[in-house]
This record gives sequence, structure tokens and C-alpha cells, in this order.
Amino acid sequence: MLHFQKLDVYQRSIEFLALAHRVRERLPKGHADLADQFRRAAQSVPQNIAEGCGRTTRADKAKHYTIARGSAMEAAAHLDVMRVDELVDPALYARGIELLERIVAMLTKLIDP
Repeated sequence: MLHFQKLDVYQRSIEFLALAHRVRERLPKGHADLADQFRRAAQSVPQNIAEGCGRTTRADKAKHYTIARGSAMEAAAHLDVMRVDELVDPALYARGIELLERIVAMLTKLIDP
């Protein structure tokens, strides 16, 4: 197992990505744009955490963790849109937001220790 795979923030981001897949599978037809944007935001979080962990300078690490944090916030906004449009199961919405709050908090500490 690589170092970044052991990080709690990375593991929670993978857990969120799996949840995002479940949410996307349940979206009715006609929401391909929203599904694609949500998928890209959800995938960006663990990818940028891994890339940041692999960087050697503090500034490079912070850059990728900041991108990951922004993608997590974007994913939360997509969930909000789905909630307003009644496209997401309330339990999946709540768990998704819970994971994203935790991810954002951990990334914030990684960016500004």
C-alpha cells in the first residue's frame, strides 16, 4: 500500500467516490450533464490528494490539496442541486455531505497546518 492510500482523508474520499457512483446510477435520464460534472468532481478529490502526497515541496502539496478541497465543495454543491430537484435519496445525500464535511476539514488542516 502506498503512503497516500493509508491517509484517512484519502480513504474517506474513496468512500465518497463509491457513494457518488451509487448516486449517479440512480439519476433519471435527462441529467447526463449533472452526472458528468458530479463524477468529475468526485474523482478529482482522491486524485489530487494522491498527487499532493507525492509532491516534495510544501507549496506543491498545498496546491493539490487546495484543488481537492475545491472539488469536494463542488461535489457538495452538486448534491445540493440534486436534493433541491429531488433527484437524490435523502440518506445518500446526508451521508455524502457528512463525508465531504470531514474531507474538507482534513484537507484544510493539510493546507494550513
